[in-house]
Amino acid sequence: QAILLATKLAAPAIRGRRVDRASLIQQLSAPPRRKLTLVSAPSGCGKTTLLTQWAASAEDDRRFGWLSLDSSDNDPTRFWTCAVAALRRANPTVTRRAFELLELGADLTQVVLPTLLNELAALDDDTVLILDDYHLVENQAVHDQVSFFIERLPETIGLVVATRADPPLPLARMRARGELREVRSDDLRFKAGEAADLLTEVL
Repeated sequence: QAILLATKLAAPAIRGRRVDRASLIQQLSAPPRRKLTLVSAPSGCGKTTLLTQWAASAEDDRRFGWLSLDSSDNDPTRFWTCAVAALRRANPTVTRRAFELLELGADLTQVVLPTLLNELAALDDDTVLILDDYHLVENQAVHDQVSFFIERLPETIGLVVATRADPPLPLARMRARGELREVRSDDLRFKAGEAADLLTEVL
């Protein structure tokens, strides 16, 4: 088993000046809660900064798990090992059996993911799993497994995908069902008050 870097499982520190995205955070936290939140915008639009602020905000009482993806996560077993580790960091009482099955090399779709979903369904605490830099995942097998996972998520679990381009997930179907919340480039642009705050601080 490869060693998991702790930095993959923690939101990055925000350095330098930042704009408080309180209005966007309120939108992300507002009911009704969705199965999938898609934050899709080009590089430099502030996706990671927004999600870091959200995870640290008192606006939302859910537990947050964080996973920063990289090219090595195109391996399905590694991807789910990291995802389970992120969920365990958010809520240490769950996913133990799923983690054991991953170490044993059990079938992901038939064994590991159903076990993981059953463990998550038994949770009392609402939990959000953030997958940052999802555009680095190019393996269709991983996309298919994530689609399987999303479709069967219990109501207490939300998935957030931050990406530079829309991923091959069942977005249209989820949009039609009201299960998808979308944050795009236009949403991430600074409002007049936010821009004024930044200029005031800089000057």
